[in-house]
Amino acid sequence: MIFGQDRAELRRMYRDAWLRHRRRELLGPLEAQIAAVVEQHPEYHSFIEAGDEAAEFSPDEGRTNPFLHMGLHLAVREQVSTDRPVGIRALHATLLARIGDPHETEHRVAEVLAEALWEAQARNAMPDERLYLDRLQKLAGRGR
Repeated sequence: MIFGQDRAELRRMYRDAWLRHRRRELLGPLEAQIAAVVEQHPEYHSFIEAGDEAAEFSPDEGRTNPFLHMGLHLAVREQVSTDRPVGIRALHATLLARIGDPHETEHRVAEVLAEALWEAQARNAMPDERLYLDRLQKLAGRGR
């Protein structure tokens, strides 16, 4: 497991990776991935740098959780790099060719992933990989 269950520890990991990146220090592979995602989200820089590990993010308040958002980016990148679930790499390539922007492509895939994770949590079950891939196929215009 990459991250523990401690929310503050996870948030410190993001902050430390980002600050080390800004100081141009040598980063480990995971730190480099985190820093790359944070770099693409300037709207979160001041929050990450402030290090408010106790902040709450409620959809009812209209606040996006930056850690969830960036964590979904990391998850999509990991799925594509490992082709897990099988077929996601090809679907991602199709979406990227259609959308033309890697960051926006990740956002689109992350939205579908977040929905699949939410549904799995609501069912208290593992995510349905087939349904997830079917939704990505529809998004890519290759739906069944």
